[in-house]
Amino acid sequence: MENNISQAVIRRMPRYYRYLGELLENGVERISSKELSERMQVTASQIRQDLNNFGGFGQQGYGYNVEFLYEEIGRILGLTKVHNVALFGVGNLGAAIANYVNFEKLPFRMIGLFDVDQKKKDRIVGGIPVMMIDEFEDFIKEHRVDIAVLTLPKDAAMPVAERLVSLGVRAFWNFAHVDLMVPDDVVVENVHLSDSLMQLSYNMTGR
Repeated sequence: MENNISQAVIRRMPRYYRYLGELLENGVERISSKELSERMQVTASQIRQDLNNFGGFGQQGYGYNVEFLYEEIGRILGLTKVHNVALFGVGNLGAAIANYVNFEKLPFRMIGLFDVDQKKKDRIVGGIPVMMIDEFEDFIKEHRVDIAVLTLPKDAAMPVAERLVSLGVRAFWNFAHVDLMVPDDVVVENVHLSDSLMQLSYNMTGR
């Protein structure tokens, strides 16, 4: 059933997970869909519909057990196991991602950083030494890489992605300004910052 769920629902699940995590940290044991809707600015009906895609998890008159729902959404999002991550392109954006402290709270483990600039070789970023991009093939043969993060220039992203796919990488977090052409069994999450900024501009203009 989960394969037929819309991407709009999937995009809301991490937000539920984040809010439930905050509730847990504050010692909240249960919450109603109405109370959760007031915190998240999403209708209670929408919350119930979203969660019903995965089985519901609530009890009428009781609401949701926060810890149980948090753990179940974590399972739905694939957060029950550690995912090894390698990053390609250690510029300003790449370095910021490598240093992103919330990686420590989520099961994503940065294990490799790669760049073409010889001046960056062995530089420590986020506790990891930068390697040269021509070293990544040997590295991937020795280490399991579940997710590749691409913060490369447009022209470099596709050749690197093709080689990574041939080495068995099946998921990409793509910040490069190009849509990757990959096989159907490879998952890509594109993060085009300029697209997001243009959407913001449109919404500002619309007001």
